[in-house]
Amino acid sequence: MNNTITTTNFNFPKQKSVYRGKVREVYNIDDQYLVMVATDRLSAFDVVLPKGIPYKGQILNQIATKFMELTKDIVPNWLIAAPDPNVAVGHLCESFKVEMVIRGYVSGHAAREYSLGKRMLCGVALPEGLKENDRLPNPIITPTTKADNGEHDEDISREAILDKGIVSEADYLILEKFTRALYQRGTEIAASRGLILVDTKYEFGKTKSGEIVLIDEIHTPDSSRYFYLEGYQERQDRGEEQKQLSKEFVRRWLIENGFQGKEGQLIPDMTNEYIETVSERYIELYENIIGAAFVKADIANIHQRIEKNVLEYLKKV
Repeated sequence: MNNTITTTNFNFPKQKSVYRGKVREVYNIDDQYLVMVATDRLSAFDVVLPKGIPYKGQILNQIATKFMELTKDIVPNWLIAAPDPNVAVGHLCESFKVEMVIRGYVSGHAAREYSLGKRMLCGVALPEGLKENDRLPNPIITPTTKADNGEHDEDISREAILDKGIVSEADYLILEKFTRALYQRGTEIAASRGLILVDTKYEFGKTKSGEIVLIDEIHTPDSSRYFYLEGYQERQDRGEEQKQLSKEFVRRWLIENGFQGKEGQLIPDMTNEYIETVSERYIELYENIIGAAFVKADIANIHQRIEKNVLEYLKKV
């Protein structure tokens, strides 16, 4: 478990600043480019858990960069290159302060809210008579605020976003259009792999020229929830839990062990055996959604490997 990358301290040429998110560390290069390092940190309930998950950063980065490639014909994105298995390099963008969550099913947070009797989620009305993991009549967009590291994201309605001036109406219409297009493409790709893309979130930013582009990650197990398509309806009819590939299994484990990120709660101990099962689940998702075997990168000297590959790339730009 020692060969994980949970923090970085690189000093690249023309580096201006470093932003440390929940699981990614982003280096500003000359106010032109961003070098985004996907660490092996694991976040749940907006809390970074104390131990890294082997290969998680590589998995997130390679899924995200693959889906950037598969969706660039419908939505422009920030990505330029991926010089290392854990690294993406892209254009510097000013990010919007909302995360665009889209849901096709009543699962996760939506299911928890629904079970409390709530029939409005982010200003969107939900029909009566649904049970957990049922498909919604149509996908719904349920945005959240984009909290600073350590703070909790909060549900917010379209109306509140516009009333507070967080995003202009003209820009928000584009965010909604891009969100629906990406979810539709992601749904089609997932179905071709025998999966259901249950829900996901997207983040967007503006380039220096004012173009709205997709940033950060897309269709990864951290930002998305997947079910297996085969047997989905049968499990629903029998009232059984769905077989899923997402970070939800970590959230459920934490809930079962008395942790939901609330004040005074202690993070349960994550044994090496449990960490290994989490790593295996992430690899399972990669292989299912990408449709190819996962090739483990050399992690003997992971920091040195990343630094070498990024430095060699930056010499070319």
